[in-house]
Amino acid sequence: MVKRSPGGSVVQGGKESGKSVHISFFRRTMMVLALSCGAFTPLMAQNNAGCFFLCRPELKIEPTFTVENLFSQHRVAEMEGDNLVAVTRSKREVIFEMILALDIPTEIPRVGFTFETIFIPFASGSENPFTGRTAHQLGRTSIRNNSPEVEIELNLEWLRPKDTKEWVGSHFDIVDKISPAERPGDAGAYTHKLNFELDTAVSVFNWLPKENWLRNIEVEGSLDYVATGLPRAGDRIGNELFLDHVGGWSFSLVFVIPLVPLRP
Repeated sequence: MVKRSPGGSVVQGGKESGKSVHISFFRRTMMVLALSCGAFTPLMAQNNAGCFFLCRPELKIEPTFTVENLFSQHRVAEMEGDNLVAVTRSKREVIFEMILALDIPTEIPRVGFTFETIFIPFASGSENPFTGRTAHQLGRTSIRNNSPEVEIELNLEWLRPKDTKEWVGSHFDIVDKISPAERPGDAGAYTHKLNFELDTAVSVFNWLPKENWLRNIEVEGSLDYVATGLPRAGDRIGNELFLDHVGGWSFSLVFVIPLVPLRP
């Protein structure tokens, strides 16, 4: 059974095992976020100057628009046995995502961590990968393809906001991306993927008074490259044969809205 993601990715798994993996993964994700918030609650009452290695965390919600297949559009052949039926080329497309991010600064200058949970609210498919039921069987036109993803990031800050009078900040991220499997040989419903990001944020309301909450909202541009775990030329899944490597480049426009504390 195959699930197709918005960017052309796939995940394989049995009905019962896939379902249990999905539920277990979701519970572990929520547990990690809850434990992270709980573990650092005492630190949230402190200033960063008084932290012990890991400093006061910040919880943010980030509505995001991501352009996938940014620099290349791979080809996929539809097969019937060994016979070629048709060849289609992927398209550059824009996807809306919702991200819950926990930023944790450290006492090491220019170094921090981020934990993210990512959902694609409006993604859809023709078959539920965990139950095997199709949209037609359920009397629907499509099925929500909204499996969560998790990212664990090491942030290396090269442009600090304090060096630009709090207007601009930028950092390079090394990311462990945990998301649905995308290669035919993957043994798990979710796999680890190596990911690199270059994020640059602008405080668009920095001109407002410090007590104004809007001052803390940022608009961020993120250039993203997934280095491992994507389909390669020659991979075949079901009746689909990938003729090209799936490009790992994407670009995201991110609206960063603080939740806790409301005024970082």
